[in-house]
Amino acid sequence: MNVEEGKRIEALRRVPLFSSLPPDQIALLARYTVTRQYQKGVMALAEGAEADSLYALLAGSVKVTKSDEEGEEVILSILKPGDFFGEMAVIDEHPRSANIVTLEPCEMVVVEKNEFMKCLAGNFDLTVLIMRGLVKRLREADKRIESLALVNVYGRVAQMLVEVSEPVGTLRMVNKKLTRQDIARMVGASREMVSRVLHDLAEGDYIRMDGRRIILRDKLITYANELGRARSS
Repeated sequence: MNVEEGKRIEALRRVPLFSSLPPDQIALLARYTVTRQYQKGVMALAEGAEADSLYALLAGSVKVTKSDEEGEEVILSILKPGDFFGEMAVIDEHPRSANIVTLEPCEMVVVEKNEFMKCLAGNFDLTVLIMRGLVKRLREADKRIESLALVNVYGRVAQMLVEVSEPVGTLRMVNKKLTRQDIARMVGASREMVSRVLHDLAEGDYIRMDGRRIILRDKLITYANELGRARSS
């Protein structure tokens, strides 16, 4: 094994999707794998493009976007290290269904389509993980549609902040550099309305603004969770 192949194997092991593969399978897959670096603000995948690879995020974060009928960007989700994308188009052989745009410098593992499909066919556990990933995204899409119909903008912003936040010590915060416009595109509201909601949440001590970071208070998390329970009851 040369140094470059060893790096590719180690990169695959860092991705939860592939970490449980037997050593021989992960070594075989590594032969058809590359790692790529992307700068902030780069479109890593374009909607409508041919699907030839599966991608997994090693570092950084990306947004999954589409354009609405007026050509405005709609953010479907934010992906973080360990998440994978591109699997739908690889499996059904249709063009890419959304854009992937980097929110910060990113490192990705790119697995060639044919070898990934061979690996999928020979590994039940990997197939189950892919199925779970697809089901998770379907559930998220259902929640998004339901939220747009039943929850006001305050509730949608609260739920979105909880979803994209991460634990940092004893706090929970949004570290991703999301603009007001990004948030507006995620919750289906205007930038002005989102600015007003964030101001009101800060005034009510639901959140604390720390530069570009947003620190969540316990009562914001409780509020978002109560909205979720109310919709599911």
